[in-house]
Amino acid sequence: MNRLIQAIDRFGRSILWYVEEMGRISLFFISALSWLVRSPLKVRLVFKQMEFVGVKSIFVVVLTGTFTGMVMSLQGYYGFRLFSAESLVGSTVALGMTRELGPVLTALMVTARAGSAMAAELGTMKVTEQIDALYVMAANPIRHLIVPRVVASIAMVPALTIVSDFMGIMGGYFVGVKLLKINEGIFLKNIYKLVGLDDIYNGLIKAACFGLILSLVGCYKGFTTYGGAEGVGRATTEAVVIASISILISDYFLTALMF
Repeated sequence: MNRLIQAIDRFGRSILWYVEEMGRISLFFISALSWLVRSPLKVRLVFKQMEFVGVKSIFVVVLTGTFTGMVMSLQGYYGFRLFSAESLVGSTVALGMTRELGPVLTALMVTARAGSAMAAELGTMKVTEQIDALYVMAANPIRHLIVPRVVASIAMVPALTIVSDFMGIMGGYFVGVKLLKINEGIFLKNIYKLVGLDDIYNGLIKAACFGLILSLVGCYKGFTTYGGAEGVGRATTEAVVIASISILISDYFLTALMF
């Protein structure tokens, strides 16, 4: 009985910690937003972060999207074959990629690669007092360090999602048409018939929201790091965990609102 109570207590404390962190991150977002609207945007810094978040993430996004589409096509074929509905494999892959898997998997991959790097980089600057030095020089660190990363993430995660969607559909096409011998015309016709622009647009809106989440969480955890090298490692781990959980939770609510 005591173990059950302790388990419930630990679970409740975890929920409270997560809610408190979300509140602090929301206040952090308001601060970043205030600097975004009241000061000229540092375009050079934004493009630098766009290269880091977007260009350098292309390989992992292409790999993830391609094999996700291939697996969906393979599994869908075996499932639809039971009902002689193999022609629906293409539209299933396309809908799955554009609505859900493209935005979510892209955001998770960018979180693992770029979000963790944001937390580690800013955390290192925090514990080595470089951020304090910016305050001393009257250069607001939120304007110079946070806003460019947030803007770049909001812009590049949807762009990467387009790449992921395309590669996922191409992967599904290769497995379905070339390997499993589904009729090519029917495969493509059902994609054209059942996948609308709204599915693509809503997926890109999701991706932009996920980009905002992963950048805010990564920057916040790095910006509030303490405890030296150990604290940087802890902040990086927490950034990935919180951002990933937040992306999955927000995906449910965005799906409920959009579809």
